[in-house]
Amino acid sequence: SNDKIKKRQNGYNYIQEKQKQHLPSYDEIYEETPLTEAFWTYLNYVILNLFGWFRDLLRKFRIETRKGSAEDNPPGFVSLYQSYESFYTRNVYGRIADCFNRPIASVPGGEVTLLDRVTDDYNWSFRYTKDTIRAINLGSYNYLGFADNNGKCSQNVLEIIPKLGVSTASSTQEFGTLSLHRKLESLLARFLGTEEAIAFGMGFATNALNIPSIVGKGCLILSDELNHTSLVLGARLSGATIKIFKHNDMASLERKLRESIVNGQPRHHRPWRKILIIVEGVYSMEGSLCKLPDLIRLKKKYKAYLYLDEAHSIGAMGARGRGVIDYWNCDPNDVDVLMGTFTKSFAAAGGYIAGKKELVDHIRVTSHAAVYATSMSPPVVEQIISVLNFLLDENENSEGRKRIAQLAWNTRYFRERLSKMGFIVYGHPHSPVVPALLYSPSKIAAFNREMLKRGVAVVTVGFPATPLVLGRVRFCLSAAHTKEMLDKVLNIAEEVGDLLNMRLSKLNPKRSFQEIQNEDNDELKSNI
Repeated sequence: SNDKIKKRQNGYNYIQEKQKQHLPSYDEIYEETPLTEAFWTYLNYVILNLFGWFRDLLRKFRIETRKGSAEDNPPGFVSLYQSYESFYTRNVYGRIADCFNRPIASVPGGEVTLLDRVTDDYNWSFRYTKDTIRAINLGSYNYLGFADNNGKCSQNVLEIIPKLGVSTASSTQEFGTLSLHRKLESLLARFLGTEEAIAFGMGFATNALNIPSIVGKGCLILSDELNHTSLVLGARLSGATIKIFKHNDMASLERKLRESIVNGQPRHHRPWRKILIIVEGVYSMEGSLCKLPDLIRLKKKYKAYLYLDEAHSIGAMGARGRGVIDYWNCDPNDVDVLMGTFTKSFAAAGGYIAGKKELVDHIRVTSHAAVYATSMSPPVVEQIISVLNFLLDENENSEGRKRIAQLAWNTRYFRERLSKMGFIVYGHPHSPVVPALLYSPSKIAAFNREMLKRGVAVVTVGFPATPLVLGRVRFCLSAAHTKEMLDKVLNIAEEVGDLLNMRLSKLNPKRSFQEIQNEDNDELKSNI
């Protein structure tokens, strides 16, 4: 009897270990867009544009009521927006606005409660029905599942409010620095393996306002073409020259580096004061990982600096949750500027910069985010400290390690099955962001609505956030998801995928979820 139990357990362990394989890999999947889908998507946009122009003509002659902004720019003023952006908002986005900006009425855990709303004027305005919708949540960046209102973290946050309040009402250089802030920065540096760290109250501003304090006129920024808007804005505000290299293409980056060093600055060809390479750890729209070992090799070879944005990778990647540096087993000292946010894995708010002490001391006195912004709220700081304490616990059975392992397992399990079912899935096999291609704008709306009808909340995205023909659904996995939840989502995705003709992969012919499960069960039995 004991032998049978042991063999059965060994069989389960075999399957679990196979799913938990988390060895670093460069393998990423970007399947070509099927020609038929490209054709119908372009045709879809052509029809939308034709009807949009026709309706604009009706609005111009007051035949159709204009519900959007009708105020023209005063003479001599620059336009507040480009004409096509306004056209797109009126005639495309407006039709599917019910799929976006949905208000929630609970913590964004493994499940979420959405407020039900209806429209009487074709999505120009909404009214609430007082009903709620409970759904499995695959739209929030709650990677480690700490976005909860019970447990140790929540208790610590509640206890800190009577002591320190909810705001410092001052910047860090005046009366806004508490011992709690110093404790956070000390723990953060220890967690990241750097000399020093500094925290800020807003993740977007951490990039947008700190890059200008690192580089300026006479410097060169080499930026990945898919970098986040906050990185793009920070680069533009810096006054440095910006060059774009192809996404994750090390040959393109090296060519730009070599040419820039040979030619120097424009006009006078003097050497660049600094060359800064800016990349992300996990790209949230593509589900891809940066090739950190190659980036470090190139930055050393050409004596450039490396800025790594770990917003989506800190906590979510690596055996210890320390981001892509941990995942690739690289030395933190090889990355000059480590940036990350607390809004995802830490279930809080804000961001950080970490690195050498000289770098952090420079940022403390020159960054607008440090000098002018109100320092982080004490309850938010306590939430981050509580999560850091979980992640710093080296015990393999600690809460932090369990959550990291659960997220890794969920990622492998969900990605593998979604791909085997015939969906066109983008990105790295270990990325917790799982984009599945929808293509057409009509499918972007339909998939979102049909999934919610069946109790699954997802985020769908399209142009201009993605290329015109690459609209997608973005599944965000969490340690809070159970296997039962993921199985339910996969079953529903199969049903909706067939309804919308989404399972078009040529690499993985269409198969049912039940067939894949039976195959795994047979493999399990053969190993017992």
